[in-house]
This record gives sequence, structure tokens and C-alpha cells, in this order.
Amino acid sequence: MNKSEVDNLIKTLKDRFAKNMQRHADISWEAVEEKLRAKPKMLSVIGEMESTGGEPDVIGYDKKTEEFIFVDCSHESPAGRRSLCYDRKALDSRKENKPVGNAIEMAAGIGIEILTEQEYRELQELGEFDKKTSSWVKTPAAIRDLGGALFCDRRYNQTFVYHNGAESYYAARGFRGRLKV
Repeated sequence: MNKSEVDNLIKTLKDRFAKNMQRHADISWEAVEEKLRAKPKMLSVIGEMESTGGEPDVIGYDKKTEEFIFVDCSHESPAGRRSLCYDRKALDSRKENKPVGNAIEMAAGIGIEILTEQEYRELQELGEFDKKTSSWVKTPAAIRDLGGALFCDRRYNQTFVYHNGAESYYAARGFRGRLKV
């Protein structure tokens, strides 16, 4: 990223941070910005989260690793990360009408981790997300080995977890990611 792109991304993140203090009440923006500017590779990852519609924001701080936790906080599942099946095995199993990719490989390509069910539930405590869309979440191996995958959404003021065949994909289903900086 060039200096102008870095400055624009920092400004976007700072504005989002200030508008959503309930997500990070005990964290100072100055500390976040200092860490971001010291880690340009991580800033590039956050830039990719932003460009795919994730609207990343700080939602916590890991005291053990001394890292800030960024998560996709877009109201709906990130628009640039939808219509994906769950993983490569699922994608390869489709004979017809293959989606453009899969959530696990796209997350790895961006440099983020797909949210677990628990992380997704914690995010829902900070706001209301996926009221019209849904998001794949990291699926336990026992479920994946049987061909399934998990996804979550928010309906009726509740967070729900569901299952589907891992090879399925829908225009309204994407994934949310997490990054420690």
C-alpha cells in the first residue's frame, strides 16, 4: 500500500472506531493506530477485509499476546465474500454450477481466520449482524467429515446456528473474519 492508501485506510478505521465505541470502550485509538503503522503487512490484510466489504473494527484486546482483535463488523455478511461453498473439498465435489470459490481458502488468501461459532456469538453481543444474510463459521472436523458445515445468522433477535452441505452456496451467505494485530 502506498502512503495515500495507508492514510485513507487509517482514517476510515479511525472514523469507524469513534462511531462504535461500544465495541471497544477500554481501548484507545492512538494505541491501535501505533500498532497498525508498525505492522504494514497486517494493515494490508485489514485493507483487504475493507475492500471485500467487511468493515473491520477493533472488538477486543488479547492481553497475553498484546494484540488488538479486528473482526468484520459489516451489518450483513461481507458483500465481496458471498456465494461461496465452505472449503476446497466441497468445491471439488460439485460437478455443475460451481461457485467462484470457497470460504476457507478465501479467508486464508486474505490472511484472516473464519470466525468460530463462539466468536460469532460474541460479535452478536456487540450489535445486530446478519439480519438478512448468513455467514459460514468454522466447522468442527466431526461435522465436516460427514459432509456438513455450519453457518449462523440473526433472526427474531436471536443468534442461530444451522447446518448445510458444505458444497452448498447462496447469494446471501458469506463469511466473517478475524485478525489479531
